[in-house]
Amino acid sequence: TWDAGTGQGLCQYNEHQKRAWSVDFSQADPTKFASGSDDCSVKLWSINEKSSLGTLWSPANVCCVQFSSFSPHLLAFGSADYKVYCYDLRHSRIPLCTLAAHEKTVSYVKFLDSNTLLSASTDNTLKSWDLKKTYSDGSTTNTCCLTFSGHKNEKNFVGLTVLDGYIACGSETNEVYCYYRSLPMPITSYKFGSVDPISGHQTGDENGQFVSSVCWRQKSNMLVAANSTGSIELLKLV
Repeated sequence: TWDAGTGQGLCQYNEHQKRAWSVDFSQADPTKFASGSDDCSVKLWSINEKSSLGTLWSPANVCCVQFSSFSPHLLAFGSADYKVYCYDLRHSRIPLCTLAAHEKTVSYVKFLDSNTLLSASTDNTLKSWDLKKTYSDGSTTNTCCLTFSGHKNEKNFVGLTVLDGYIACGSETNEVYCYYRSLPMPITSYKFGSVDPISGHQTGDENGQFVSSVCWRQKSNMLVAANSTGSIELLKLV
C-alpha cells in the first residue's frame, strides 16, 4: 500500500504464496481490502494489521476480486475454473452462490447494482447475473440473465468498468467497447491508433496491441483507457 499524497510506501503484505492478481478496497469500510492470487486464495486484510483477517479458498487460481459497493458483507471473485463465487463475509465457510456459465477463465467481476453481478471472461463474453435467483444453500442456478458479445478477448486481461448501467471493456482488436446493461450487443466502440511506443509515431502495424485497462470517471460520461503499448486515451460517451 502507498500514500497517494506523498508517494511513499506504507506497508507490504506477504502471505500469498504465488502472484497476486487483484486487489480491491471495501467502500463500506475503507480500512479493509481483499486480494486474489494464483495460490487459489482470497485474503482479507486491514490496513491496520500486518496479518490477514481471513482467507477464502478457491478450487483454482483467483483472477479477480471485488467488494460490493451496495452491501458491506458481499464479495465476489472470479476463478480459472470458469466460475464466479460470491460470499457473505459474515458466513464465509461456504459460498453464498456459485455462478457457472463461462467457458474459460473469469478475468473480472463488477457489481452493477445490489442484485446484479457482471463478469468478464477470456471466452470473448461478458455475463450479467441475477443474484436474487440463487439458492440459499450455495448451489449453482441458471442465473445468467444476459450475455454481451462483440469484443475480442481470448488471452489477455482487457479491463472492465461499470457506471450507471454502462459497461466498458477492452478488446484484443485494440479497441474499447461500450455496452448498456440491457443490450447484448455493443452500443459503440473506439479504436486506438497504432503508435510506436519508442518514437511515438503512427504505424500501420498493430503487432497484437490490445486495450488493457479502462475506468469510468465517477458521476460523468468520461472514460480513461490504456492499451498494451502504454498509450492512454481520455474518451467521452456522447
